[in-house]
Amino acid sequence: MDEQALLGLNPNADADFRQRALAYFEQLKISQDAWQVCAEALAQSIYSDDHIKFFCFQVLEHQVKFKYSELTEVQQQLIRETLITWLQAQMLNPQPEKTFIRNKAAQVFALLFVTEYLTKWPKFFFDILSVVDLNPRGVDMYLRILMAVDAELVDRDVVHTSEASYFALTLEARRNTLLKDTMREQCIPSLVESWYQILQNYQYNNSELTCQCLEVVGAYVSWIDLSLIANERFINMLLGHMSVEVLREEACDCLFEIVNKGMDPIDKTKLVESLCQVLQSAGLFSIDQEDDVDFLARFSKLVNGMGQALIASWTKLIKNGDMKSAQDTLQAIEAKVALMLQLLIHEDDDISSNIIGFCYDYLHILKQLPALSDQQKANVEAIMLAVMKKLTYDEEYNFENEGEDEAMFVEYRKQLKLLLDRLAQVSPELLLASVRRVFNTTLQNWQTTQFMEVEVAIRLLYMLAEALPVSHGAHFSGDVTKATALQDMMRTLVTSGVSAYQHTSVTLEFFETVVRYEKFFAVEPQHIPTVLMAFLDQRGLRHTSPKVRSRTAYLFSRFVKSLNKQMNPFIEDVLNRIQDLMELSPPENGYQALLSSDDQLFIYETAGVLIVNSEYSAERKQVLMRNLLTPLMEKFKVLLEKLMMAQDEDRQMALADCLNHAVGFASRTSKAFSNKQTVKQCGCSEVYLDCLQTFLPALSCPLQKEVLRSGVRTFLHRMIICLEEEVLPFIPSASEHMLKDCEAKDLQEFIPLINQITAKFKTQVSPFLQQMFMPLLHAIFEVLLLPAEENDQSAALEKQMLRRSYFAFLQTVTGSGMSEVIANQGAENVEHVLFTVIQGAVDYPDPIAQKTCFIILSKLVELWGGKDGPVGFADFVYKHIVPACFLAPLKQTFDLADAQTVLALSECAVTLKTIHLKRGPECIQYLQQEYLPSLQVAPEIIQEFCQALQQPDAKVFKNYLKV
Repeated sequence: MDEQALLGLNPNADADFRQRALAYFEQLKISQDAWQVCAEALAQSIYSDDHIKFFCFQVLEHQVKFKYSELTEVQQQLIRETLITWLQAQMLNPQPEKTFIRNKAAQVFALLFVTEYLTKWPKFFFDILSVVDLNPRGVDMYLRILMAVDAELVDRDVVHTSEASYFALTLEARRNTLLKDTMREQCIPSLVESWYQILQNYQYNNSELTCQCLEVVGAYVSWIDLSLIANERFINMLLGHMSVEVLREEACDCLFEIVNKGMDPIDKTKLVESLCQVLQSAGLFSIDQEDDVDFLARFSKLVNGMGQALIASWTKLIKNGDMKSAQDTLQAIEAKVALMLQLLIHEDDDISSNIIGFCYDYLHILKQLPALSDQQKANVEAIMLAVMKKLTYDEEYNFENEGEDEAMFVEYRKQLKLLLDRLAQVSPELLLASVRRVFNTTLQNWQTTQFMEVEVAIRLLYMLAEALPVSHGAHFSGDVTKATALQDMMRTLVTSGVSAYQHTSVTLEFFETVVRYEKFFAVEPQHIPTVLMAFLDQRGLRHTSPKVRSRTAYLFSRFVKSLNKQMNPFIEDVLNRIQDLMELSPPENGYQALLSSDDQLFIYETAGVLIVNSEYSAERKQVLMRNLLTPLMEKFKVLLEKLMMAQDEDRQMALADCLNHAVGFASRTSKAFSNKQTVKQCGCSEVYLDCLQTFLPALSCPLQKEVLRSGVRTFLHRMIICLEEEVLPFIPSASEHMLKDCEAKDLQEFIPLINQITAKFKTQVSPFLQQMFMPLLHAIFEVLLLPAEENDQSAALEKQMLRRSYFAFLQTVTGSGMSEVIANQGAENVEHVLFTVIQGAVDYPDPIAQKTCFIILSKLVELWGGKDGPVGFADFVYKHIVPACFLAPLKQTFDLADAQTVLALSECAVTLKTIHLKRGPECIQYLQQEYLPSLQVAPEIIQEFCQALQQPDAKVFKNYLKV
């Protein structure tokens, strides 16, 4: 072997050596006999370096996995002998191999097993057992091989991707089923016996091997005969392990797998009950908070498994109508509830989280019962109290810098929320009463209560909104008891002064809840000023925490929108109070603004909503809107001048960002307008036209083009909606600037703007479109023809997206009844455009673009394909469009397993139908006598095809083409 290359296997080797080692590995993989060198090195223990041994196993693994069938009988025998020789050496070596080498060796054994067991090596396990006997190192390898075989046979994480891989997986699944069936017949009883011997031999003196063996039993129990394991000698041994500290976690997992095994519901109930009796008599059902939490987490998972297994049995028995057995099973379930509650309330969230499934399913049973017993009602209440307690943050939660532990608690809270929702389905009255009690008690003394208890009290009120659902948030009408309770709690929330609590979690929960129950303020509007002040002062938008300020900005905009007309008395006051929050902070003043630019967007939108929804006259609205937007325009002009002069690139970027924010803020204010309150009706057209005139010069700025153009383009999109035809005079010059020295991404983002104008104004913009049609196309073609690196994925993707945008543009033009825009471009240009569409339909393996191209073609045939169409178009139909409809689906890349391709084929069918519709019998004649015979299509298929094409129902032909 190349000793120099092998040096690169060491993790500390430098990059060149590592690269050489990788190249050497690839070379050995394709070499005919290199694996033999590796086999010899392993069998004769030539190398002592762990990384080289691992490397040799990798080469062997590749040989067995991908090239085994190419080997001769003698070579295959050599691989078997190499592995057995290596295994024998393990028991004699002074030191055991590193774990990563043992695991890799086990994988190679397992691959050889799936390849040879059914044919050449039926005694695979017996040969291994005869070598290892009860030698601890040998047993270790035997157990690792068993785990690797299970991983090969029972892939618990298969992800289906393409049809080809699905087919391969199906073949693999059949092979695995056959292997498991054969193992069950030939060797499983012997393997189980070997496991029993290993457990008995090592349970008191080698915990590592015992745990490994328990893991094997747990893995295999899911697919072997359960009676081989679920019998007295095995179960008693496992239960014995439950009281041995170093074994009990693995024993727990093993019992969980046994309980999890599918079986007859009555037998399952008996099995679970017998296990429970023994566990209970061993004292495992009395949970001590001080117990080992790792073990309790596994034990909680086991109890959860037992509970869910019993519930599954109950469901089956009810379905089968066996009421007597179902009743017995329900009693068994009820008997576990006390234990479930101890685990649910445990202070360790992992232990609690593991039992939630059982808890959730138990509540589902109670929901189905006609009436609840006193004990069941008490259980529901106990679960409810446990959920309320466990929802509470602990002292360690870091609100300022949330890490992994915090993320896990947030996930755990989501699980508890599901339990709360389920509790609401079982007993909404009880939930409402419990929350009300906790809420009122806490809020009466909030000043002296810890933050986590205040937060959870408000959180529970918040959660009631989803737990007790109503249509359109009408919590304060309908059911009087519920409406009154919620109304009382909301009144307490806004009048108690709790919004001043000095903890971010309480502050945020207050604002979230106020917005969630915005309908309350329709019933009691007198509280609006109190809440508005909380939003506007140090409790909200001016809070010391940026996180609170940011979230409040969003919630404030939602609150103002929801109150609509009820905001009228406060509009000018609010606008004055938020004025300083809307200042555009230029990069040079160095002062840190209270809100980020993203947060400011919400404030601008809120200001727009306040003005537009007010009951002021159009004149007053215009004055207020001008007051809002003039500072932005003035700042914009100054900053644009500064940008033109800026030399330093960082400063240019900072200025361009600031300019972009100004445009974005103006854009955002326009979101307040609606069909009922248009820009015109509010008298605001002039202000926005002034904004347009202020912002458009940025398009001709040669610096930071991408940022500036993007912002102005977005503003134009908004203005087309808001100002309608008033925006048209600005479009030609804006387009001209945006088409100057642009790249693929610029064009791709510019085309939707033109599409929007075309679709909205149609013939109104026909002259403009005719004028800019070819310049736009030239710009597109120029970018598409630019040479790109062969492996440049991002450039290829940009071109693909631009091509799609180009076809989308043609689709918009033809679909808006403006085909004359294309027709008036001169014969040569028209022909060029048509050929690009044919090319898009046939040559590029992009089904989204192909679908668009066929839509364009069928539209053009519909418009120009009749007797009075443009000269020469009928010829084009037969020479190019008809062939395209056949050539595209015949391409190898046309994959009907892909949904987009199916849509492309459907549009291809529509194109052919349209041609037949416009050209009539002449089309059929052409297909029958000229085109299809030229493709060597059999006469009967031609006949069949033409009949399907002539069917009046388009679906018939679409389905025919698909088949």
